Amino acid sequence: MIIYLGIVSLMSDMTLRSLNLPGVGTKYEIETDKGDTIAVFFTKTGTIQMYTLQKGCNTPSAAVMTPVEARRLGNILTGAIIEADHESVEIAFSALTDLRITIHTFYIPETVVGKTIEDLQVRAKTGATIIAVCRHDRNIINPPPSFVFESGDAVLVIGESDQIKTFEREILVE
Repeated sequence: MIIYLGIVSLMSDMTLRSLNLPGVGTKYEIETDKGDTIAVFFTKTGTIQMYTLQKGCNTPSAAVMTPVEARRLGNILTGAIIEADHESVEIAFSALTDLRITIHTFYIPETVVGKTIEDLQVRAKTGATIIAVCRHDRNIINPPPSFVFESGDAVLVIGESDQIKTFEREILVE
């Protein structure tokens, strides 16, 4: 209820306003051109609360989010939609004709150990690109085609969803 009163009593003609609320957290408030108000609270407990109040209404609508959910909402609002899976992330960029890129991590099977990226013809066979390798807690960014895989290597592969599936099917054959 304190937060609700904060939204109503602290409304102003400013387009953007931030306010430190002792014991509660920090409030950011935006007023749209139509006169609607959107308030976001970063609470001391670590949750993020978002309230919307339409012009002429007295009762706001609220959503309580975790930090991860709030970042996802931010990505949606900026056009960079990220969908996370266990070992992959898919990013959609609405500004680039709905371009969707998947980034996935894989552990290298024994059948790949001793081979190079060039030997495997990763890009030619799959369209995907290996952008990093983790070896013994050390990251190798943009490994060259001559890079030789060792047992225990983990790779970060980027491409469209179908290219990632092809990489898994064609390259990671046990």
